[in-house]
Amino acid sequence: MQFFIDTAIIDEVREINAWGVLSGVTTNPSLVASSGRDFREVIQEIAQLVGGAISAEVTALDAEGMIKEGREVAGWSDHVVVKLPLTPAGLQACKTLSSEGIKTNITLCFSVPQALLAARAGATYISPFAGRVDDIGWDGIELVRQIKEAYVLGDIQTKVLAASIRHPQHVVQAALAGADVATVPYKVFTQMIKHPLTQAGLDAFLKDWAKRAGASPETPSSEAGTNPQQGGVTAQGEPVQGGQKQ
Repeated sequence: MQFFIDTAIIDEVREINAWGVLSGVTTNPSLVASSGRDFREVIQEIAQLVGGAISAEVTALDAEGMIKEGREVAGWSDHVVVKLPLTPAGLQACKTLSSEGIKTNITLCFSVPQALLAARAGATYISPFAGRVDDIGWDGIELVRQIKEAYVLGDIQTKVLAASIRHPQHVVQAALAGADVATVPYKVFTQMIKHPLTQAGLDAFLKDWAKRAGASPETPSSEAGTNPQQGGVTAQGEPVQGGQKQ
């Protein structure tokens, strides 16, 4: 399963992209508005940083306006995927744009029938909103699983992009449900990377290293004396170079 980040904040994109895990970015009008920056400027900067698939959503409500806006947005970068709402007008725009070779992401999907319609309109991605489905007492991850199963049985190539991810367990569940992509908020990425046993293990390793270097366990490793890999002496006072006795 690929990871996208769901944000329009450049610093968040830059930080998570530096981890080496991103395949794309999703944005929407709300995220762009919260960034306080020009839409085109944000999309082009993200495209330069990450590459991959960068979803940029139209704001028109009619098919003609969506098609016009979609063509313009797609011209900003080869990485742009035009994001369209799952409405009759959105499907019409999807069909036209897809026939022109423009990649599309149909968003605000809340049912399998909607997902099937989007696929037949030529959508590159379908975005079921797992978290929002959970909010109304249904099972958002089950929706992701059912869409993926229907696509596999129908030999449909549209990729399932699990959206509205609220916590790390959503990510795990989306992967097990067969999602092709999960678009993850910055906060959830930072939760995913943390585990108390990882930190405890790292602390123990650094304390052991400090002891080897002749410092007390409380001394930070950066202050623990000579690194044996870079030279020093053995416990018997013999010179060490590159970790080997001379």
